[in-house]
Amino acid sequence: MTEATMSEGTGTIEALSLVPKAEAKQSMKDFKSDQEVRWCPGCGDYAVLAAVQGFMPELGLAKENIVFVSGIGCSSRFPYYMDTYGMHSIHGRAPAIATGLASSRRDLSVWVVTGDGDALSIGGNHLIHALRRNVNLKILLFNNRIYGLTKGQYSPTSEVGKITKSTPMGSLDAPFNPVSLAIGAEASFVARTVDSDRQHLTSVLRQAAAHPGTALVEIYQNCNIFNDGAFEVLKDKQQAQEAVIRLEHGKPIVFGTDSAKGVIRDSLTGDLKIVTVTEDNQSQILVHDAHAASPTTAFALSRLADPDTLHHTPIGVLRSVDRPVYDTQMSDQLDAAIERDGKGDLAALLAGRDTWTVVG
Repeated sequence: MTEATMSEGTGTIEALSLVPKAEAKQSMKDFKSDQEVRWCPGCGDYAVLAAVQGFMPELGLAKENIVFVSGIGCSSRFPYYMDTYGMHSIHGRAPAIATGLASSRRDLSVWVVTGDGDALSIGGNHLIHALRRNVNLKILLFNNRIYGLTKGQYSPTSEVGKITKSTPMGSLDAPFNPVSLAIGAEASFVARTVDSDRQHLTSVLRQAAAHPGTALVEIYQNCNIFNDGAFEVLKDKQQAQEAVIRLEHGKPIVFGTDSAKGVIRDSLTGDLKIVTVTEDNQSQILVHDAHAASPTTAFALSRLADPDTLHHTPIGVLRSVDRPVYDTQMSDQLDAAIERDGKGDLAALLAGRDTWTVVG
């Protein structure tokens, strides 16, 4: 899996990994498969696919050493459309399958494509354990706040009161905030972006690819058939200016027209709150530190967005910290065991001590 560093603001990736480099220069066309793309016209998945295909050549990796693993859902058709290795796997189990692959084949760059239903419902446990282990995976979580493939039931990210085919009187479930969930699971890299913002999406993908360990990227993605306009406030230019908080490491957290609004920490409660920037409070405006060892502020930032209105929604990298990488540690353990005891006997291990032969 890719372990790399990236110069902030430049987008330059310096590979430090075991993954073989491509022998020849590649283009977006090299990563397009010959399969017909079968999503509903206007689906946000098209924009994400184009961004990923356009970004892949930047990695400089042989496409035979890149793998996309998906679960079940509209987004999970992704491996068909990438001219890399891939697997359309089992509902919710993509992180588990990808963990085995990344741990046993460190010469591969392993990506997981999943949706809000696939990842956060049946696949919830697999997701959080991949995050806490810090396996060398890049997880793209498409969030359209609905079950699109099965025709419009409410999902784990649907807002309370959501009227769907499965909740005709409105959903009673409190929704997950995927970014909050990931930070709570001790994920070492957590980011959020929007399908229609190609430049921002690509920038976040660069940073995720450069991160050693698990990188989770939540992508707000429109389902124009069953949940159209779910993120309109973040896409409409006029509304987005007042609603979207663009996070940049080392820069003050300000947004709105002429950066008139900012984020401060309440001196009484310790919570984060939105204020109009004035001379009196300008010194209190938080400077974003994506690399802070404590996840406290990153978690607080993730809670700013109201699940109903989406006003004050942070996008960008909320957290990016160094933690031991699971597959590297596992490889080191195996090397140490071989050095100490020599190569093992698989047949003896399978038989164990508690076996016997039945003589007829």
